[in-house]
Amino acid sequence: MCDQDHFEEDLKKYSRRDIGTLAAAGLGAAMMLPRVANAAEVSEQDVEIETPDGKCDAYFVSPSTGSHVAVLIWPDIFGLRPAFRQMGKRLAESGYSVLVVNPFYRQQKAPTAANGANTSISDVRPLARSLTPETHTTDAKAFVAWLDKQSQVDTDKPIGTTGYCMGGPIVFRTAAAVPDRVGAAATFHGGGLVSDGEDSPHLLIPKMKADFLIAIAENDDQRDAEAKSVLKESFAEANLDAEIEVYPAGHGWCPPDTRVHNPEQAEKAWSRMLALFESALA
Repeated sequence: MCDQDHFEEDLKKYSRRDIGTLAAAGLGAAMMLPRVANAAEVSEQDVEIETPDGKCDAYFVSPSTGSHVAVLIWPDIFGLRPAFRQMGKRLAESGYSVLVVNPFYRQQKAPTAANGANTSISDVRPLARSLTPETHTTDAKAFVAWLDKQSQVDTDKPIGTTGYCMGGPIVFRTAAAVPDRVGAAATFHGGGLVSDGEDSPHLLIPKMKADFLIAIAENDDQRDAEAKSVLKESFAEANLDAEIEVYPAGHGWCPPDTRVHNPEQAEKAWSRMLALFESALA
């Protein structure tokens, strides 16, 4: 699932906007998300988190009062940017304390993609390839530990984590690295969840305790139709609940600033994520 080498090819098939249209509409207009009913008033801040490899810049947003279930968000290959801040804020308005991280902090502070989701994939691919299963794991532990120190986080409740594109494997490694804290995990058009390698993310499932939502892009599924069966079998053998579904949308359909953004299918995926959190993190 998710072959970055086919990114430009897939854009031609699934693109619902062109760069000129996005520019004419304005970035803000292009990223309008539905309003949250009875939205909580939230507080936002940019933060720095100490990790074994330095300081990670991140965005933290939570309801303005009280302590709440935490959610850790791993962005796609285009990194921490306005679209993911908006998504994080929307989730906070639903009652969660949300941390959106810059996974590429070792190389540079966010924003790491000069033109957001319209950046050439060749420009950001080196950033993605600079990360390893080991950095995923050490970062996950550091970020969860940071969340647990915040007064806005209810540490009596398990946390959730979500990942998009390359964030999918990181979600798996997060759930395996801190299984006693992660109670729900969701991946959206996640890449490389199943491989032949000894470090394939799906091999970590026996170490997890989280319920999962895995939303697969149809073009990713077409390239590796067997992956979803492997995932279903692996979760079943581990006795973990996992909702695994192929969506009729292209890779990258969830973030609102991508050229393949599919609002209808993005809303479906968002609603399934909220349902997962409500059931698994209560």
